[in-house]
Amino acid sequence: MRKDVTVQIKVLGAGCANCHTLEDRTREAVAQAGLSADVEMVTDYGVIAGYGVLATPALVIDETVVFSGRVPDVPELVSIVAGRAG
Repeated sequence: MRKDVTVQIKVLGAGCANCHTLEDRTREAVAQAGLSADVEMVTDYGVIAGYGVLATPALVIDETVVFSGRVPDVPELVSIVAGRAG
């Protein structure tokens, strides 16, 4: 995995427990994958709607919505972020 590439990751949600769980798990997955990533929580409804997301929490990697409406476990997130980071 390339550490020199910084991946932009956004967790979209209203700030609910599931949103914070997804943020925490995403940060753990990034660490396990050995990636350099900026992880940001986005709670602005206008921004969330701009991504076309109807169910939160959602995960956006490099401006692409990867999934919404669920909270994957850390191993699945490692696979997702590592696959997107190339």
